[in-house]
Amino acid sequence: MKVIEVNNLKKEFVSKKRITKPNGKKSLFKREKCVKNAVDGISFSVEEGEALAFIGPNGAGKSTTIKMLTGILYPTSGDIKVLGLNPSKDRIKLSYQIGSVFGQKEQLWVHLSAMENFKFFGSIYDIKKDKLEKRIDELASIFEIKEFINQPVKSLSLGQRMKCEMVASLLHEPKMLFFDEPTIGLDPIAKETLRKLIKKINRELGTTIFFTSHDVGDIEEVCKRVIIINDGKIVLDDSMRNLKYHHLNKKLVEVNLKKDVKLKEKDGIKVLKSKDTLYKIEVDMNKTTMDELMSLFKADDLQDITISSEPLEEIIKDIYRGKDE
Repeated sequence: MKVIEVNNLKKEFVSKKRITKPNGKKSLFKREKCVKNAVDGISFSVEEGEALAFIGPNGAGKSTTIKMLTGILYPTSGDIKVLGLNPSKDRIKLSYQIGSVFGQKEQLWVHLSAMENFKFFGSIYDIKKDKLEKRIDELASIFEIKEFINQPVKSLSLGQRMKCEMVASLLHEPKMLFFDEPTIGLDPIAKETLRKLIKKINRELGTTIFFTSHDVGDIEEVCKRVIIINDGKIVLDDSMRNLKYHHLNKKLVEVNLKKDVKLKEKDGIKVLKSKDTLYKIEVDMNKTTMDELMSLFKADDLQDITISSEPLEEIIKDIYRGKDE
């Protein structure tokens, strides 16, 4: 069953700017209309229970698309169905069936405790008292928040607050959850905990996950399918497995050695930059291993090493290059 159906969706933002005169000065009165195609004719669908990553660089059209899917923005043209409803016309009805968690936007009242917030949201969604208490107790156990559930939200750590944000979004038993960079700003341990909880929601509660993030680790661990959008258009719609094999196989390794060593490049190992004892190396995990890289120098010579994934922007560029070739 399809829970999201999007067909030729477009969103234009119209603005006006002052006209430049022949002498180079801006006109005070004459303005010309400028049209920005934030979302430019995209089509896709999402199956019930799916965990989908909807990703792209800043300004690609992700947030605009989500706002249209949730009824916050009206599309310029095209068709949208979310859980069989038109978000623009049935926003209130849809709000009872979806939830959202934003890493950079709080929905909880910080001066209230988490419990007081949950009761407040329960009244908004018309949840009966006994059912709400049972639901809070169930979710508090799943997310392990009982020890701080009665503390003011402002006194909680970011990781604890994000757990409470997720509980608040699940109180009314939504069929779908929209996550917008939920792990931003979290430390590695808190990130891993949140990722496992999101997977648990998807697996055990059957909740459909619509996930955006700039963190490749989030995408790899949480989602099984990826849509990449750029300049308002979909440039890739594929399984996580295929994306990982073809585009997430490269790691960037920064090495600081105790002395200058001339590293020999091998198949899958490419030195991008070197200065004195500092090296920036690209490692293709489809062709080699980290053990192979480490064998290029002695362990005693190593002062520091940092391993990171290739930036999302570079992955998108690689996809474009593949299309052009």
